Amino acid sequence: MRCLVALIFALGTIAISAGQTQARDNSTYPLYLHEVLSSSARYYPEILESFAKRRAAAGAALEAEGAFDLVFESDGFDRASGFWDGRYVSTGVRQNLRPLGAQVYGGYRVSGGEFPIYENEYFTNTGGELKIGVLFSLLRDRAIDKRRFGAEDARLALEQADLEVLLTQVGVQTRAYIAYFRWVWAGAKLSVYEDLERIAIERQEALEEKVRSGARAQLDLTENRLNIVRRQRLSTEARRDLLTAANTLSLYYRDATGRPITPDITRVPPIGTLVQRQDLGIVMGRQVPEILMRRPELQILRTRLKRARQLVELSYNDLKPRLDLTSELSGDLGSVGAGGPSFNSTDTVLGLRFSVPLQQRTAWGRIDKAEAEVDALDQRRRQTEDQIEIDLRNIILDLNAAQKLLRITAEELNQSEAMQKAEQLRFSEGAGEFFLVILREETAAEARIQYYLAGLQSRIAQANYDGATLNLSRLGLR
Repeated sequence: MRCLVALIFALGTIAISAGQTQARDNSTYPLYLHEVLSSSARYYPEILESFAKRRAAAGAALEAEGAFDLVFESDGFDRASGFWDGRYVSTGVRQNLRPLGAQVYGGYRVSGGEFPIYENEYFTNTGGELKIGVLFSLLRDRAIDKRRFGAEDARLALEQADLEVLLTQVGVQTRAYIAYFRWVWAGAKLSVYEDLERIAIERQEALEEKVRSGARAQLDLTENRLNIVRRQRLSTEARRDLLTAANTLSLYYRDATGRPITPDITRVPPIGTLVQRQDLGIVMGRQVPEILMRRPELQILRTRLKRARQLVELSYNDLKPRLDLTSELSGDLGSVGAGGPSFNSTDTVLGLRFSVPLQQRTAWGRIDKAEAEVDALDQRRRQTEDQIEIDLRNIILDLNAAQKLLRITAEELNQSEAMQKAEQLRFSEGAGEFFLVILREETAAEARIQYYLAGLQSRIAQANYDGATLNLSRLGLR
């Protein structure tokens, strides 16, 4: 008794744990493809992860733009003791600009009291001094600098993140599409084997009556019992396959909290959804280049190439000598201060600053590394482009073959079922052989399974085709 109680408690604990991670499927209506695709597009963790990474890239892009933010700064001092009583305060703003690596700045400063001669630059008129200026880079940093490189690289990284979101979405939705129809196919296969099992069970009572009356041999009854067992085995295996397919489908079919939902066996839709033919508008050879231009894998590689070429440009920038031009205008306000009339003027100052690196091994090393990365990415782009084109042509071949096979297996099914009905009629009239009835039933069942399998192969080919051609509406993304 204690063992039984412990077993019940353990099973209850397992059930509670399972309920915490797996949502219950309480629906009774058929589950259709659009529901699965809508669920996976909204709640599949891999897609949500790609959106999170995209938000991180957007944050990095905003951070890089901060290099061009307006900056306010201030400093000052006041002597608390000593011979000199000079006091001084300065405020200013500056902002980096993109053209010519420019920087503009402006400020105001004011002083009071007396300063030693070695600090006479602090003197201003009583109303203070206003100053505005601009700096231009004429050689190094003229076309690109670290600030502009960082902002553009972050923008390209955000563009790449958008493409990676799309690539993830297409991959997940394609897998969800295939998982759904594998589930439908498993349900169709189970229905075929359950029908076979039902036919054998229903025939058992009639055979027992005929054997008792001497109309049929005992061997027929034994053979039918063997068929029941064999068909029960096939049904059990098919049910296992359906439950396995349902578990796989639950990865994509989720509730509003993101928990997987394992669809109940009763939610398998009508089998016609598996073998329904669709006009996909098969792509022709001339459309392949257009598709290649839109494929996210290639767009990602092209974006990475842009980023690598930018790094090459920045590295070449480090080889150039620096030549900066500054222009500054300042004017004093108010009456003449303690510094005397020499500080009471409006000044225009032009300045140049020049420097050149005498050894450039660091820059050349960066250039070699960056150019090698460009070459490697370009070769990868070519390889990926060739592979995608070949895969696309193979997908089209698969799709055409699958649709043709669907037509052939439909005709085979019609003929097999006609033979089955004819043999069953002959047997009911006492003219046929029992083993032929069984053979025709199982041949027709196998033909139906092959028909459904052809439908599954067609659906898989359609999913791969829609993913390859970025048919977002068919994948539930638009």
